[in-house]
Amino acid sequence: MSTAPSPVRRRGRGARERILKAATELFIAQGVNATGMEQLCTVANVSKRTLYSHFAGKDELVHAYLSGLEDDLLPVGAASAEAGHHPREQLLAVFDRRPEVSGRPLRGCPFLGAAVEIPDPEHPAHRLAAAYKSEFARRLADLARQAGARAPEELGEQLALLYDGAAARSTALNSTEPAAYARAIAVTLIDAAIATAGDDARS
Repeated sequence: MSTAPSPVRRRGRGARERILKAATELFIAQGVNATGMEQLCTVANVSKRTLYSHFAGKDELVHAYLSGLEDDLLPVGAASAEAGHHPREQLLAVFDRRPEVSGRPLRGCPFLGAAVEIPDPEHPAHRLAAAYKSEFARRLADLARQAGARAPEELGEQLALLYDGAAARSTALNSTEPAAYARAIAVTLIDAAIATAGDDARS
């Protein structure tokens, strides 16, 4: 039985939002390359003419889809720490994320998925995915610095690599267990970095 999203029933105004909603659901569920424009039109309940009046083509739609995910998927950064959430806990919160239970196979990180499906490093969507991954590590490094870690840039890259590795393994195994193992490793890395910084300060 198909697990594709059902067509959106509303017509008229809001077509762009419906198209982006359909694109997000379909790209996450089945990938970019497996999703055709006909299917997008059906799920969004728009004509091809309407779709192309909002997006020049699939490349532009993929870019808009990824752009819409950035704020929700990036680590929260300094603002949350200033609001009273300890930076160490914010670093670990990244590894507490779990995908929504949908009955579909896990797809992992949508930015990793897009980079794999669109391998050209100069493609706008691939460049956006690369920029997202760089910003992801930078925000982790900022939180590591606030937590008092020694070599926060190094810790940020280590945690970003750990996160991406867990996401890829979860996709391959269709299991959320790698995230739990990744969190346990993250605890070890973070506490070691903070402890080392404290030892350096006392010496």
